Amino acid sequence: MANEIFICHNCPMTRTMATIGTKWKPIIIYTIGLKQQRFGLIHAKMGLISKKILTEQLKELEEDGIVKREAFREMPPRVEYTLTDKGLELLPILNLLTEWNSRHHQADFK
Repeated sequence: MANEIFICHNCPMTRTMATIGTKWKPIIIYTIGLKQQRFGLIHAKMGLISKKILTEQLKELEEDGIVKREAFREMPPRVEYTLTDKGLELLPILNLLTEWNSRHHQADFK
């Protein structure tokens, strides 16, 4: 069948979506971008995400080598996140997706 999609565990797209295909991960990566960002600022920029979900997603991105977490021994405690080289490679792809959206969905925002 032409509309049937075959998904295998070794498929590159399946692996990609398993890594960054949640509702929030691409937005987190895009939000961190090229700058080191504090947890509170990431949360404030993203708006609707809960602190619990943001923490979980950041931890998964860290485990996948996309985000680097740096904790500072200060009072109050400070944690900052940056993209690793692996994470930085995703930025041009995410930028292409946002450009695609701008070209094809402009009418949705009028």
